[in-house]
Amino acid sequence: MNWAAVSTVTVLLFLFGLSLQTSWQVEKLLNQFGSQLEVSVYFDPGTSAQSIEPFVAQMPEVVAIQTITKEQAWTKLVKELGIADIDGATQQLGENPLVDEMKVKARNSQVVPTLATQLAKLRGVETVQYVDEAVKRIAQLHQGLNWITLTITIILTLTAIAVTTTTIRLIVMARRREIEIMQLVGATSAWIYLPFILQGIAFGLVGGAIAWSFISVIQQFIGKLLANQPEFIQFISNGIQLSTTQILLLPFILLSFGAAVGLMGSLFAVRRFAKG
Repeated sequence: MNWAAVSTVTVLLFLFGLSLQTSWQVEKLLNQFGSQLEVSVYFDPGTSAQSIEPFVAQMPEVVAIQTITKEQAWTKLVKELGIADIDGATQQLGENPLVDEMKVKARNSQVVPTLATQLAKLRGVETVQYVDEAVKRIAQLHQGLNWITLTITIILTLTAIAVTTTTIRLIVMARRREIEIMQLVGATSAWIYLPFILQGIAFGLVGGAIAWSFISVIQQFIGKLLANQPEFIQFISNGIQLSTTQILLLPFILLSFGAAVGLMGSLFAVRRFAKG
């Protein structure tokens, strides 16, 4: 029964730790994709992007701006088409048909729709375009993952508390004679049942330590697996790297959660005996 309690808590904390870590990684990856996402702003033919740039730079959602004048865009287009005589191509069309463009990088993916709406309202802006389908999919994945994590955590928490309660209760019943002797010599209920409560907390701490060791092994394995991958995989790999704070926080959360589960299970177990 001791092993049953520890293993149940271990499974709970292992799945909870993996889900929490994955949630952090998806959120960080979402922010990384969002920071790479550019909002393209196209201006009216008579509007200069440089005159609007100071207003855009003051927006709190903006982290970077790249202005492309219509002359720069036309020169690039003509070169890509393989036309050597740029002036001749311009004269044939009568004038440069392109407009000024501004590429704006947002702080994160969540503010992109709001930023696009603000940019579209600026004077002289004709069109605002951005591709956010991939970011939306990742955001939906993140939200779904959070719900799955919450559901699994609740179910396994109740299971772990129930198993811990049963285990501690059986231990108390097995030591019923010793408990009766302690009661006869005047020992208080708190003094009698404190070791059982500490044993329940120990179940949680041991389960948390085992779960953290399993998660660490998986992290190292995935890190080695992604070490020599293509550039895009490296980009994703860098995106899912946990921060130093998260690396230190995860084992603390697992141990604290495990201790709390063990404490609740042991309290439920000894409460009936203490009342009796």
